[in-house]
Amino acid sequence: MEMLLASLLMVWGNLSAASSDVTFEQLVQASLDSKNAIVEVQPGSATNGTKDPDKPAGPLDYLLPASKKDPEPNSPKVKGIYVTSHVAGGKKFDSLVNLLDKTELNAMVIDVKDDYGYITFDTGNPELTNLGTTKKNIADIHKLTATLQEHDIYPIGRIVVFKDSIYANMKPEQSYVSSNGTVWQNGRKESFVNPYLKEIWDYNINVAKEAAKVGFKEIQFDYVRFPEGFEKKADSLKYTKDDRSRIQVISEFVKYAKEQLEPLGVRVSVDIFGYAASVPAAEGIGQDFETISANVDVISPMIYPSHYSEGWFGAKVPDAAPYQTINGASIDTEKKLTRLKEMNIKPIIRPWIQDFTATWVKGHITYGKHELEEQIRALKDNGVEEYLLWNAGNNYTEGVKF
Repeated sequence: MEMLLASLLMVWGNLSAASSDVTFEQLVQASLDSKNAIVEVQPGSATNGTKDPDKPAGPLDYLLPASKKDPEPNSPKVKGIYVTSHVAGGKKFDSLVNLLDKTELNAMVIDVKDDYGYITFDTGNPELTNLGTTKKNIADIHKLTATLQEHDIYPIGRIVVFKDSIYANMKPEQSYVSSNGTVWQNGRKESFVNPYLKEIWDYNINVAKEAAKVGFKEIQFDYVRFPEGFEKKADSLKYTKDDRSRIQVISEFVKYAKEQLEPLGVRVSVDIFGYAASVPAAEGIGQDFETISANVDVISPMIYPSHYSEGWFGAKVPDAAPYQTINGASIDTEKKLTRLKEMNIKPIIRPWIQDFTATWVKGHITYGKHELEEQIRALKDNGVEEYLLWNAGNNYTEGVKF
């Protein structure tokens, strides 16, 4: 590990080799941010949670459940697509239903709280309605869920949790405030709400409960994290916090959400950065892969080849090596979950894979039928039977053998 860190430090010159507090996660993030680094990082290079009876309990072990039961044990092996609320409530929806009717795809991940923070249908819940955060992109949610049921499409409700520009600007005291008194924004003009606050937890869980009531069989939480690079800006922002670490806060939210939704009989899943499976813990954004996975029914690492910078898994351009990249990410994911498998609390692994062309990546390739099938082949070679396709515009490749 020391030799690997030294090598990475030399290549990613934006981190000082003299700094004693540089973490592996910071190095990985530097890799993700770098456009020129060419480093061979082999699959399985990171540590994992292998069970050791002589090893003292870790700081997050208090969050590991003693047992876990799938609330939807008769669900199909999910092969799904992402659907925005605008598409779900519009004319294009019928064409996506037709796509699923004629292929082995059988599930839709539909926005019920979107990337801006809008609740996308009328929940009928006065507490939520009175907040003014509802935007009825899906005019008739009951018609939508009836259509999904009629076509035997497994319904997953996506909730974007801590990235929430609408709520943050409405209630700055529950967000992060910059030194000039304005709500902090990232480089994409997006704002986040504060994961330390239980009010934020309950708000999102209330949305999840309403989604479950109208027929969604699974709630998928996305952006379950602090903003990227938060550790670099945390001290300059004003926000409420306590003595808990960021990874404690995020893991505790996931455990709480699972407990709150369990009586409704719905699955809980979480989207997580793919690289979180390849590092000890993504402490800056608060994502501990093992502990989050322990408290969900399904874990969905976002292992898009375009998200890995040059050198990952031995590929000079991971985006141009879909099989090699997905294979490496799958190996790391399985290793990261070794201890949970031994404890019989391992979740279903259902990764997000790439059905888009990443034109912004140097050396990228055009993604189509072959590239999708290469990703799927890599998953199957690693025993992964479920997956989700991401395309932000909901334009999915035809003719793929799923």
